[in-house]
Amino acid sequence: MKRLSIVFLFALALSACTGSNGTPNQDGGEGLPSPQVTTLAAPNPDEMAVRFLDAWKDMDYDTMYALLSSLTRDGLSQDDFVERYEYVRTTANIISLDYQIVSSLVISPQAAEVRYRLTLTSGVVGDIVRETRMDLKREGADWRVAWTEGMILPELEGGNRLRMTTLTSKRANIYDRNGLALASEATADEPNVAALWLQPDLIGDADSEDAMLSALRRMFGLPDSDPIVQRYAPIRYTNYFTMLGTVPYSTYENYGGLIANLDAVKVRLYGARYYFGEGLTPFAGAAAPHAVGYVSQIQESELEELRARGYAGDEFVGRTGIEAVYEDELRGVPGGTLYLTDPEGEITEALASREVELPYAVYTTLDRDLQLAAQEAFGEFAGAIVVLERDTGAVLAMTSSPGFDSNLFDYENPNAQFGNALAMLNESPLQPYTNRATNGTYPPGSTFKIVTLAAALESGEYTASTMYDCQLEFLELYERTGRPEDILHDWRYDRDWPPAGKINLVQGLEYSCNPYFWHIGLDLFDKGMPTAIPDMAAAFGLGQETGIEIGDAAGLVPNPEWKLAEVGTGWEMHDPVQLAIGQGAMLVTPLQMARLVAAVGNGGTLYRPSLVLRVENADGDVRYEFAPEAQSELPVSPENLAVIQQAMTNVVRVTTATAYRKFLGLSVNIAGKTGTATTAGEGDNPHAWFVGYTFEGREDKPDIAIAVVLDYRGEGSDWAAPVFRRIVETYFRGQAQSLYPWEARIGVPKTETPEPEEGEATATPEP
Repeated sequence: MKRLSIVFLFALALSACTGSNGTPNQDGGEGLPSPQVTTLAAPNPDEMAVRFLDAWKDMDYDTMYALLSSLTRDGLSQDDFVERYEYVRTTANIISLDYQIVSSLVISPQAAEVRYRLTLTSGVVGDIVRETRMDLKREGADWRVAWTEGMILPELEGGNRLRMTTLTSKRANIYDRNGLALASEATADEPNVAALWLQPDLIGDADSEDAMLSALRRMFGLPDSDPIVQRYAPIRYTNYFTMLGTVPYSTYENYGGLIANLDAVKVRLYGARYYFGEGLTPFAGAAAPHAVGYVSQIQESELEELRARGYAGDEFVGRTGIEAVYEDELRGVPGGTLYLTDPEGEITEALASREVELPYAVYTTLDRDLQLAAQEAFGEFAGAIVVLERDTGAVLAMTSSPGFDSNLFDYENPNAQFGNALAMLNESPLQPYTNRATNGTYPPGSTFKIVTLAAALESGEYTASTMYDCQLEFLELYERTGRPEDILHDWRYDRDWPPAGKINLVQGLEYSCNPYFWHIGLDLFDKGMPTAIPDMAAAFGLGQETGIEIGDAAGLVPNPEWKLAEVGTGWEMHDPVQLAIGQGAMLVTPLQMARLVAAVGNGGTLYRPSLVLRVENADGDVRYEFAPEAQSELPVSPENLAVIQQAMTNVVRVTTATAYRKFLGLSVNIAGKTGTATTAGEGDNPHAWFVGYTFEGREDKPDIAIAVVLDYRGEGSDWAAPVFRRIVETYFRGQAQSLYPWEARIGVPKTETPEPEEGEATATPEP
C-alpha cells in the first residue's frame, strides 16, 4: 500500500504541471506530451488466401513459396515445397483444382485462420473434395502463410502419402455406316495384324516365284503382281528389306498357308490398332486415312500432361481425324482408386474411387466399299474426291491422294521400323498428310460459273434466254483500257475451234463460254452491283468453314474489303471479270464444291457436311446420332434454281456440251459442270475439275453429290469427268463398268495420254 501511494502522488505531481491534453501549464511552462499508441489496421486474411490459392491453380509455385512465412521457408526449401505439390498432382492425376473460401478468423493481431473447400479434379478418380484450413502469421504489414501439407489434403498431415491404381478400357473401334471396321483394336493377348516384308535374295526359282506372287496377290487383293515385282526388281539379288504391307490377321489365316514355306516372305504377327484398307505402299493402304486419322504412342514431351488425364503412358493417342477429335469418347473414362498410405507405405484407407466408363465407338457416315473404290479410282493421281448424300450432307467417301497407311505409325510394325516407310511419307513433296478434300484450296475454274449464273439470274438483268455472241476474243476490257493484255481469249481459241456464236444463258454454261461470263462480271460491275458475284459465292458457302467434325479450310472469296486489306487497292472492273470464271484469287476446297452442287440439286439447302453417324458404347447408350443440319438456304428463287439445274443437266446431255461424250451409256440421271483451273506456276498444267449430282430419286440409293479435282492434270472433261463417272457407276451399279481413256483394263493404266475428242470441251480460262 505504501508503494502504491507513492506512485499515486507522483502522478498527481505530473498532472499539476501539465494540462490533461499535454498543453503548457498555467504559468507558461511547457509540460510533457501524453503518450501516443499507433495500432496498424489488420489486413484481411482472405486476400492472402486468395492470392495463394490462385497461384496454386496456375501452378505458380514461385509466387506460392514467396507468400510463405519466414519460419516456414527456414524449414522448407523451395525445391522441397514444389516437390510436395508436384507429387500430389502427378500421383493423384490432378487435372485442375478449384476452391471456395468458407470462413476466416483473425485470432490475434499476429495470427489468423482461413478455412476453404478444395476440389481437386483427378483424371482417374474424379473430384476429390476436402475442407481444410490455412494458418496465417503476421509479418510487418501483411499476412504470410504458415504452411503444412494438410493445406493440400488434410489426410497428408503426419507424413502420409498417396498411391493410385488405374484401370482403363480397350480403345473403341471406328466403323463405317454399315458396321464394317475402319479401325479396330486388338483383343487381349491375341494378334490381329500381320505385317509382311520380303528378302529378295531368298526368292526361289521361277515356279516358286510365281507361286509367291500369286499368294501375295490374293492376300493383298491385287489385280496382278506388278506392284510387288516393281518393289523388289531393282534389288532382286540383295538381302535388303522390301516392305510389303499389313493385313488383318483373319486374312493372313486364310492365305498364310500359301506362303508358309516361302523363305523370302517374312511375317510378324502382333496386336495393335489396325486400319483396314488395301494397297502395298506407304501412300495407300488405309481406308480414308485423312478422315479416320491415326494413333501413335505417347511422346515424352506430352507424358506429364497426359498422365494427369489418367493415361498410364504406354497407350496410343489420336493424332488426326476422327481418332483425334473423338479421343475422349474412343478412349473412355478411366477409373481407379486413390489410397492413403502411412509413412511406411502401408495402405490405411481409400480416399476416392471411380468405376471405368465404357468407351464409345464412332460409326461414321462413310461407306467403306465406296471409299476404297474412290481411292482406287485415283490410281497414281494427286487430288481429291468428296461424295455426299445430296439431301443430308452425310459424307459417303472422302479421298485425298496421295494418302498414307495409318498402320505405319505403330512401332511394332516392321515396315515402319525397318522399311523406311515413314521417311518416304515425311519426305514426299506431294504432302500425303494434307487432306486435300478439306484443306486443299484450289481455284475452282469454270465450276464456279454455277455461282456466276445464279448471280446473273438473281440480279434481274438476265434470264435463261438472254443472248450473247460468244466469240474467241473478249474485247470489252481492251476497248476501255487499250492495253493488249486485256484482250482475253476463250478456251476454244487455243484449240483452233470455231466460236460458240450466239447463245443464250443456259447454253453459256453448257458450252462453258468464258466471254459470256466475263461479260456478266463486267456488266454487273457497271450497273452498280460490284459485289453481286462475291456475295452470291458467300451465300453458296464459299469462303467459310463448313463445320465438318475434323475441321476444314475456309478458302477465299475475294471482295472489295479483302482486296483493300490485302492488296491495298480498290475493287476495279478486272476483279469481277476474273472472279466470274473462278480465277484470280478465288480459292475453294473440294468439300465446299460438293456441298455447293448438293445444294443446287436438293432444292437450295446448304447442309453441314458430317462424317459421324452415331457415337455409341457397348451397352447401346448413344451419345450422338446424326441428323441433317441445314445451315442456310441459297438466295435463289425456285424458278432460277430450275434454270441452273437444267443448264447443269445439259452439260452431260447436249451433244455439243463440254462433258457429253464422257457420259455416253451411263443410265443414271446426273447434272454437272466441268472445270479447268489455271494455276499460278508457269508451265504447270491446270487442275482438272468435275462437280455434279445425281437425281435418280431412288429409295434404296439416296442421291449423291460429288466433287472431283486432279492436281495439275489438264482438262476437266478429259480427266476429272471419267473419275466422276466411275464413282457414280460404283455407287449405283456396285462396280466400275467403263474404262478410263488412260486404262488398258480397269485398274491397269496404259502409257498414252488421252486426247480430247473433237467437239468436246472444257473451259480453260485465261490467267
